[in-house]
Amino acid sequence: MPLAFLNMYLLYEESGSFKAGTIITDNDSSLQVDTQHGKRVKVKAVTVMMRFNAPAPAEFMAAAHAVRDDADTDFLWEVAGSEEFGFTDLAREYFGHEPTPAEAAGILMRLHEAPMYFYKKGRGRYKSAPPEALAAAKAGVERKQREAELLARYVAQLSAYQLPEEFAAHLDMLLYAPDKNQLEWKALDEACKATSLTPVKLLDRCGAIPSSHDYHLGAFLREHFPRGTGFGDAHELPDPPQLPDAGVQAFSMDDAATTEIDDAFSVTRLNNGNWRVGIHIAVPALGIVPASALDEIAARRLSTVYYPGGKITMLPDGAIHHYTLGETHTCPALSMYVEVSDGEWKVLNQETRLEQVHIAANLRHETLEPHFHTGSIANDSVDYPFKTELDMLWHFSGALEAARGKTPDPNVVQRADYNFKVENDRVSITDRVRGNPIDRVVSELMIYVNSEWGRWLAETDTMALYRTQQNGKVKMSTKPGPHVGLGVAQYAWASSPLRRYVDLVNQRQIMALAQGVEPPYAAKSEVLYTALRDFEVAYDAYNDFQRNMERYWCLRWLVQEGITEINAGVIKENLVRLDGLPFVTRVHSLPELPPGSRVSLKVDGVDLFDVELLCSFQRRLDIAPDATEPAAQ
Repeated sequence: MPLAFLNMYLLYEESGSFKAGTIITDNDSSLQVDTQHGKRVKVKAVTVMMRFNAPAPAEFMAAAHAVRDDADTDFLWEVAGSEEFGFTDLAREYFGHEPTPAEAAGILMRLHEAPMYFYKKGRGRYKSAPPEALAAAKAGVERKQREAELLARYVAQLSAYQLPEEFAAHLDMLLYAPDKNQLEWKALDEACKATSLTPVKLLDRCGAIPSSHDYHLGAFLREHFPRGTGFGDAHELPDPPQLPDAGVQAFSMDDAATTEIDDAFSVTRLNNGNWRVGIHIAVPALGIVPASALDEIAARRLSTVYYPGGKITMLPDGAIHHYTLGETHTCPALSMYVEVSDGEWKVLNQETRLEQVHIAANLRHETLEPHFHTGSIANDSVDYPFKTELDMLWHFSGALEAARGKTPDPNVVQRADYNFKVENDRVSITDRVRGNPIDRVVSELMIYVNSEWGRWLAETDTMALYRTQQNGKVKMSTKPGPHVGLGVAQYAWASSPLRRYVDLVNQRQIMALAQGVEPPYAAKSEVLYTALRDFEVAYDAYNDFQRNMERYWCLRWLVQEGITEINAGVIKENLVRLDGLPFVTRVHSLPELPPGSRVSLKVDGVDLFDVELLCSFQRRLDIAPDATEPAAQ
């Protein structure tokens, strides 16, 4: 070991910090060094900042740290000036004398730890930050400090289930579109980890979500109605044109909440003993022309959205008022007239007309059902409005159903449909058996008119949008094809033009055929392809929202009625359907039971945000207790 290196020490940089050690060997590019803690290491020559003879590394580092801690960074910046400098030069200027190794090292450490004051220019060399850059950097540090203090306060408040007042302006972002760069989201995320709650449930615990219903509605509106549900400056439509009078008295059948009355019916006894059935469809295509302001609105919305307690219409009230088939009004209609044989109920001929029809009555399900049912149909002594017409339509609809091969098996119990009525934040849920006379008449006549108009469009090679079902898959198509589920050769939605855009588009084509003019949409119309794609996506989303809100209101009903135990039927495995509600859920504690088994469930909890029911198996209901066991006292 060369004597020249005895008691020679050095200061070097390693991984962003400074260390001192004793030189053992010194080569051109590297040195063997014993650290102050006794470990031998290899140090590259380019990392050596200075060499010195005294004091020893441990004492040297302690003295250097003391100098570093005592040095005033702002004063150093003022002393340094604007030119590039070495750390030893600044130390000499700062102390006013030739610095000791520890003093020079302390200043180096202070320079190294103040990057916003001093920019590194090379080994041991720096340049002071310009005043404006330093001021901006300081402001940034102060801002980060304030944010850190604010973040800590937010997290503490949220963890204690208190909503910081500053969060009120950010709730929409936090609930529906989290911005992970926002301080409020960072605080909420940390508080969620501390409380083991999801963001929505933590905000709810903090009182930030007054209504779980409005939370779900808000999420839907944000995604599908970002412009809001209003119609803006949609122009009023001109009055419908004068059309030939149909000379019939028509009536509709809808529930009490329906305002978009698309369809009505008339029945006339002909002199030859046959019947003429009129299927009258509202005709907004008369006033809403392609590419108009209202058409663009309808094309954007694509369908009316239904959910318990509310709806979002496809068209503004003014347009609906112009074309809905309102009671006591004479309304424009696209009518299909079908001549039907008496007794055999066979279709003999049909025609389509554009005309005006007098709507004698809007019959409502709630008042019609007590009169028009299978019992009253069989009893000729019972009288009620439009009895003759309804009896005829009942028989005709049965023949249409049979022609499709869809006559229901009387031995099969029909699953119930459910009506939801929400008033003053309370819900009532009532069931309606599928296939009752009202449902059968309306559905069969709608299937007939849509399939026949679809056939007319197909036979004339008129561009249209069809609803098809093949291989179990239902989809929209620009080509006619069978709808296996309905049992028809083709099916073109055209009977609900006030609430479905596809129907409005098809109605324009059918109306052109009826008038003998060129249809507005030519073959391979890009407008129709776009409408098809957009409609399928929107229609599925709207239906999913409706189903989710029906599940939500089922849960609200359980809470409202204080239900703690409810019966259910096993569908398969641990999947069950609750009695009296359109609600299917999984019961993880359910034992292995055959499908159709009847069980009693305990309601353990309701989650209105995830729309889930927590319940557990109580007992099986469809097996009698063992007769040898004593009865429960």
